[in-house]
Amino acid sequence: MAASAPVSATVPSAGDVAPRAALLIVFLTVFIDLLGFGIVLPVMPRQAEPYLAALGLSPLAIGVSIGVLFSVFSLMQFLFSPMWGRLSDRIGRRPMLILSLLGSVVFYALYGLAVTFPADQAATALSLMLLSRVGAGIAGASVGTAAAVIADCTTPENRARGMALIGIAFGAGFTLGPLIAYFGLSLFQQQPWGVGALSSMLSFAEIGRAHV
Repeated sequence: MAASAPVSATVPSAGDVAPRAALLIVFLTVFIDLLGFGIVLPVMPRQAEPYLAALGLSPLAIGVSIGVLFSVFSLMQFLFSPMWGRLSDRIGRRPMLILSLLGSVVFYALYGLAVTFPADQAATALSLMLLSRVGAGIAGASVGTAAAVIADCTTPENRARGMALIGIAFGAGFTLGPLIAYFGLSLFQQQPWGVGALSSMLSFAEIGRAHV
C-alpha cells in the first residue's frame, strides 16, 4: 500500500499564509499611495490656476508655480525614502506603513480644504496646497519600506516576483487615479474639495488592512 501524503504537502503552513498576507498589504499600500497621487494630478492645474491668476502672476509664473506643485511631491519622496527605511529598521515595518497612510489621510484632506478657499484668499489657499503636496510626498516615501517588507517575508527564489508587485501597484495606481479623477470631476464639480476627500478616504480605508 502506498504511503499517504504528508499533511504539510496539502495544507499550507502559517509561514506560507503570512507572506501572502504581507504581500497583499504591501501591494494595496503602494497602490493606494499611487492612486491618491494619480487622482490629484489631472485636477490640480485647474484648481491652482484661478488662485495664481488672482495673485496677478504672468502665464509663465503660473506655469512654473504649477510645476513646483507637481514636482515637490516626488522631491519629498526622494529625500525622505532613506529616512523611512532607517526608521522601519528601528521600530518595525507595520508602524511605518500605518504612519504613512495616516499622513496621506491628513494631507489629502488638507488639499481638499485648500481648494475651498475663495479667490481673495489665494495666498492662503496656495500655501496650504503646497504644504499638502509636501506632506503627501513625505507620507508617500514609504515605497522603500514596502520593498523591505517583501525582502523580509520572501525567499531569495521568490523575491523577484514579490518585488514585481510594487511595479504592478505603481502602474495600476497611476493608471486608475486619473480615470477616477475624470469621473470625480463630474461627481464633485460643485464641491472642489471632493477629489482630496476621495483620496483621503482611500488612504483611511487602507489603514484597517495594514497588519503586516
